[in-house]
Amino acid sequence: MHWQNRDEESWKQFSFNQPYERGMKRLREEVLDDTDFDPAVLWQWGTMQAMAVIQILKDCEKKFGEDGQRIVTEALRKVGFDVGRQILTGIEKPEGMSEAEAVSFFATVINRIAYASLEDPRIDSEDKVSFDILWCPHQDCYNAFDCRVQRNFVQGMLDAAADRGWLSNWQVRFTQTIPAGADTCRFVIWRASQDEKSEWKKYSEQLDAKALEISRREKEE
Repeated sequence: MHWQNRDEESWKQFSFNQPYERGMKRLREEVLDDTDFDPAVLWQWGTMQAMAVIQILKDCEKKFGEDGQRIVTEALRKVGFDVGRQILTGIEKPEGMSEAEAVSFFATVINRIAYASLEDPRIDSEDKVSFDILWCPHQDCYNAFDCRVQRNFVQGMLDAAADRGWLSNWQVRFTQTIPAGADTCRFVIWRASQDEKSEWKKYSEQLDAKALEISRREKEE
């Protein structure tokens, strides 16, 4: 399966839990193995859910302003936190594995399982890892600004990792995205200085402020 394979030998020692494992097990053993269910329709179903979340966020911003936005984004972060918690509960970094490897491997689990994407990961140095998203389930339906929804899921996952003692000194940013016209979504995760530790959150706050301004203008038109 696409999420099982990486070139690094140490990947074989990296353990994690499958999020929503009970439902996944049922899907594999009782549905995919025993029926003619087409798993591609899960993409259509998931896209409907994703587009609904975006619409809920936009409508709450337009109707309730900053309060509405905060309610939705906090809910997204709670779900992201829960997914990160499920993945890492009871998991310890294998002895001898570098911090960069652990960070990169955790990102692979998020990318390939939680986000159902295809990625090209790289361990660039002891202080930096990166990856390209080669295919994202949202890329044909999202516009560039819609990706701010995913930022809140990611923030929750980062918080869950920090809560477990993972990624506490690391930060993430994107340098290009498919919805904005690039061939891939490219992300960098690096060992951050004290001033850089909240960069992801700060940029999310800037996007939230921009979204509220757009919503205010639309209400005035």
